Amino acid sequence: MAAGLFEGQYVWHPAADDRTLASVCVDVRAGRWASARAALAETRGDFALRAHRSLVLASEAADSDLAERWLAEEPSPEAALLWARVAVLRALRAADDHDGRAEPLERIALSACERASAAGPGDPTPWVAKLAMARLHRLRDPAPRGLLTAPPGPWRLFAHVLSLDPWHREAHHRFLAFFFTRHGGSVNAAWDVAAFLAQRAPVDSALRLLPLVALVESYDPARLLADRLWEQPQWRATALAIHRDWLPTVAAHRFTPVLDLAYLAHALVLAGREPEARAALTAMGPYASRMPWCAFGDPVEQLSRARRACGLPVPP
Repeated sequence: MAAGLFEGQYVWHPAADDRTLASVCVDVRAGRWASARAALAETRGDFALRAHRSLVLASEAADSDLAERWLAEEPSPEAALLWARVAVLRALRAADDHDGRAEPLERIALSACERASAAGPGDPTPWVAKLAMARLHRLRDPAPRGLLTAPPGPWRLFAHVLSLDPWHREAHHRFLAFFFTRHGGSVNAAWDVAAFLAQRAPVDSALRLLPLVALVESYDPARLLADRLWEQPQWRATALAIHRDWLPTVAAHRFTPVLDLAYLAHALVLAGREPEARAALTAMGPYASRMPWCAFGDPVEQLSRARRACGLPVPP
């Protein structure tokens, strides 16, 4: 799906050019769930789209009782999935805010994930939602062979998700996030896991971006020449390989992978490869994501700076 031309303003909505999803978000904000049922039922055979739509809809529904009402009125696999997504989002927010309700909300979320997985036995999405909460109780299964740091983590849960969908994008990102320093991990463990997962993935997979995600996560502006890290041969070669092998596949996606494109464009700009970065930014069209730009300052300013460096227009 083509993102469309840049018409002078950034579009920050996570639905991007998934027109169906954008329309459903309006209904969900208005308290209506019928269109959400249709939009999620359509994704039963497309786990990438199912993960994307259910996550965005959960962010729209988390501050209302829509998911609870839908599940009570029509206990379908789609209703159970949205409820699981909403419950997990609430549990993570509470934990991050040190809210006293965090533990009961986590128990509710785990129960919701189990209900959703029972309603859709072949669907990896409820298990991915459960994986997102692994950082709350620090699951510590032993790592498989092949990792220098051998970091313990939720390896068994991750392996179960991969048994349902070996290259599930969100599952890989959730798993990698477990090892981030802000979640109790370490820079070396995150880099080790990112490299391990990326090397396993097909060359034309967006999962090849995982080392660049870990690189942004470890960014420390106080370090000497911190912004020059992306110019190192290994990171420049990583970004160029993704540009060569993955970027040409984006036009065939059902929705524009804005976040992945942003990480690629950002890495190429900092590596001094503006012609390749221009192609990634152009593929994004008008759609924008806060990450990775917000790790380096105001996301609007950082994105605009990158576009200017590539000779592309920016909002006035």
